[in-house]
Amino acid sequence: MQPCVFCQIIAGDTPCRKIYEDDEVLVFHDIKPAAPVHALIIPKAHIASMNEVGREHAPLIAAIHLAAQTAARELGIADTGYRLVNNCGPDAGQVVPHLHYHLLGGKKLGMTH
Repeated sequence: MQPCVFCQIIAGDTPCRKIYEDDEVLVFHDIKPAAPVHALIIPKAHIASMNEVGREHAPLIAAIHLAAQTAARELGIADTGYRLVNNCGPDAGQVVPHLHYHLLGGKKLGMTH
């Protein structure tokens, strides 16, 4: 099995352009941005997807959302607005099997229904 690329980034084995980091969460620029501002928010604990999140992870999910707020302010999109997206599983477009959120902004984003 191939090592998780996000775990490699957390370990410092693969470089990234960090935006924010604390004991639980890392935020960095996406290498294939889908918007003018596109960051990835990942927990440092390896959790494969949202399907593996349990009640015991509630503080971690809160930490992820607080990191999103901090990153949005740092990136200058807090006041204009941003989208926070989690893809769960292949049909939703999850490519890396490590829980992560996309922070998107920097332009008026299209509606999703």
